[in-house]
Order: sequence, then C-alpha cells, then structure tokens
Amino acid sequence: MIGAIAGDIIGSVYEFRHRGTKSKDFTLFGPFNHFTDDSVLTIAIARAILDGRGYQECALELGRRYPHAGYGGAFKTWLYSPDPQPYHSWGNGSAMRVSPVGWAFDARERVLAEAAASAAFSHDHPEGIKGAQAVALAIWLARHGASKAEIREDIETTFGYDLQRTVDQIRPYYLFEVSCQRSVPEAIICFLDSTSWEDAVRNAVSLGGDADTQACIAGGIAEAFYGPVGAEVAREVKERLTPDLWAVAQRVEETWGAKALEPAAEASRLTRLA
Repeated sequence: MIGAIAGDIIGSVYEFRHRGTKSKDFTLFGPFNHFTDDSVLTIAIARAILDGRGYQECALELGRRYPHAGYGGAFKTWLYSPDPQPYHSWGNGSAMRVSPVGWAFDARERVLAEAAASAAFSHDHPEGIKGAQAVALAIWLARHGASKAEIREDIETTFGYDLQRTVDQIRPYYLFEVSCQRSVPEAIICFLDSTSWEDAVRNAVSLGGDADTQACIAGGIAEAFYGPVGAEVAREVKERLTPDLWAVAQRVEETWGAKALEPAAEASRLTRLA
C-alpha cells in the first residue's frame, strides 16, 4: 500500500499543472509534495479491514479529520451530509482507495466483493464499482505471481477494458479525466508498460491527467508486482504523512506486506530529475 500512497504524494504537485506533465523527466519528491484525499481514503479502507469496521464509517471518520485533503465537490458534500448516501458516482475515487482490498483477501471472489463494497457507499454507479474491482483484482493477480500478459488478459476479459495501447500512444492525446472508465484502464496500462515501480509512477504522471490518482493506482499495482518500494521511498512517505496515518500504513506492511517497513535514517538517494 505504501506504493499507492507514494504515487499519490509524487503526483500531488503535477495535478492541474503543465510543468512536469507529458514527460517522465520530473522530480519525484520535493518540498511541496503532499498527501491528498487519495492517501486519506486508501488508509481509511485499510483501517476498516484491519479493525473489522465498516468502510463508510472509516471513510467518514478520516475524511472529516482531514477536511482539506482535496476531495471532489460531490464527495465533500457526501462527507458532511448528516445522512450520507451513495450518489451514483462513476468517478475514479473508488479506484484510487481500493488497493488494501487487493492485499487483504486471498480468494478472488472475496476480493471482487470487498472491492465493490469499498466503492458502493459513495460510488455505486456500475462504472465506479468496476473501476475499484479492476484495480483490486490487478493487485491480487500481481501479488499471486501472475505475469503482465496474464493480468492484461484477465482484466480485459473480466471488465472489458482496452489494455492493448501503450503509454506513448495515450500520452499525446490524454486530458484530465476523473471517470473510472477513462482513467482506470490508462492507469493499469501505466503499470503494464513499466519496468519498475518508479517507472510505473513516472508513466502515470507523464500522461498529464489526474496525476495523483493515476500514480496512486499505477503505483499500488506496481508495488504488488515488483515488490516493496524500499526504505528510501518509505522515508519520504513517512515525512509527509501525519503520525496517525503513518501508523495505519505501518500496520498494513506488518500485516500484509513482505516485511515490516522501517524507513532508513540516511539521506534519500532517490533519483531527482529537474
């Protein structure tokens, strides 16, 4: 899950901006990178699973604790409603928060059912459900050793997404897009067309669209496929999360990850491209 959160933080400064977009040559972590609603709600879904609580309950609790994380207008209205109800959203908010589901459950059908539940309390449109399920299934397949070809075929067959394109084909024409149907396939392609976790995140940001969400989705899948992101990335994430959010992220790594995650104390050696 750290891979998804790191993608969100990296993409946060490129959303709505032209600087650094349409190119893979950009700084990963700088002084203005920050977590957004993608991280808050991803951690809320993880907390719900870890503590045996409801997805909506945890999303409301953490969402209201961090009211300025950058929620979309419809979700923010839902967040502060006295009686929050699903609002038939097909937005990619359901897909960007679902990564813990792909890690937490071992049976394919359970992953699909839980992904739907993690979406439906707000994003109950069929496309919103499908987007969450596709991302969770991709993570589940990746962590169970599926090849990229197998992941591509399974997601295409199950959800009808076109994953035959490349990042280079998509990038010149891609615009800012928040619908699941026009952003989730592209984020998955950013993973499929990558050579590493970092390359997947760079692919996602380089599309020039909803950079933090695209990188959150691609980064989450890439982490499941390539393995843990490493102590240097974890350190950058820890520095930017609040202690309560970081504590949940650590619990995820200790519970579902390959090993407990403790960021290195030495200075980051991450490649920083101007």
